[in-house]
Amino acid sequence: MSLETFSYGDHALQTITVADLHPAQPLNDADTGIGTNTGTDARYWVILIHGGAWRDPTQTSESYLTPALEILRKTSSTTSPLPISRLASISYRLSAHPSHPQDPSTEPTNTLRAAKHPDHLADIHAALAFLQAKYKFGSNYVLVGHSCGATLAFQAVMRGISSGKECAAPTGILGMAGIYDLRLLRDSHRDISAYQEFIEGAFGDDEPLWDSVSPAVVEGKEGVLGWEEGRAVVLAHSEEDGLCDLAQSLKMKETLGAWEKSGNERREIHFLSIKGEHDEAWEKGEELARGIVYTFEKLQDLKV
Repeated sequence: MSLETFSYGDHALQTITVADLHPAQPLNDADTGIGTNTGTDARYWVILIHGGAWRDPTQTSESYLTPALEILRKTSSTTSPLPISRLASISYRLSAHPSHPQDPSTEPTNTLRAAKHPDHLADIHAALAFLQAKYKFGSNYVLVGHSCGATLAFQAVMRGISSGKECAAPTGILGMAGIYDLRLLRDSHRDISAYQEFIEGAFGDDEPLWDSVSPAVVEGKEGVLGWEEGRAVVLAHSEEDGLCDLAQSLKMKETLGAWEKSGNERREIHFLSIKGEHDEAWEKGEELARGIVYTFEKLQDLKV
């Protein structure tokens, strides 16, 4: 399957990889059964955000997309076609990584990995704005993030964190092995210095700032409660995950309780048990693909 990559900024990491799921099988409004289209395409997009603790250059938009893409393509061709138009995967500027050092004077400068909050989130907003301008799919999309990619997915719908780029919010979010409370993550792993290091690498050492950007911590309309377009959330976690503990997903589910009860439309939160170690959720593709299919099943049940 061919992949197309676009640049949405000047930095080498500011790219988006896009693929059609089943271009030979066009869908129409009646086929989706999921909602009112606000753009020109009635089908849905799945937009992926890779993890890697905001700093791992070995995790890329293409490596995150490719394993699940082939599985989804086979699934959609052997069962009922998924109501997905395209999949996109966002690459964003990264923070420095001690195992992948760069000289501060690295040339060209647009290859330097020195991002600090809000750079990562600003890139997600910019990438979404680019896709919306090009394809005009409105809220007909689901954000899917793994680890810190799940953090970024929920931050993207938090009103209290703005980057100046405004666009329609997603209908659903799938968080895979997500990080939702930075301080809790550090406290749960105090004996492992890498947790303090990568959080500080992305957000600095101001711990109140950590709280102000943690999706499971921020309350009221400034947090996920302000995500009015949302209808379904799936929180996926594996008992075999040795890097991101269950407490993260449980805290996020608790915070989302108020969101589920708010608004005029029916909203639902679902917990999905997945298999494998932390990065196996996306490396092998099966669990990421299963999470995406499950999310669309729940949206279908809602008849969004």
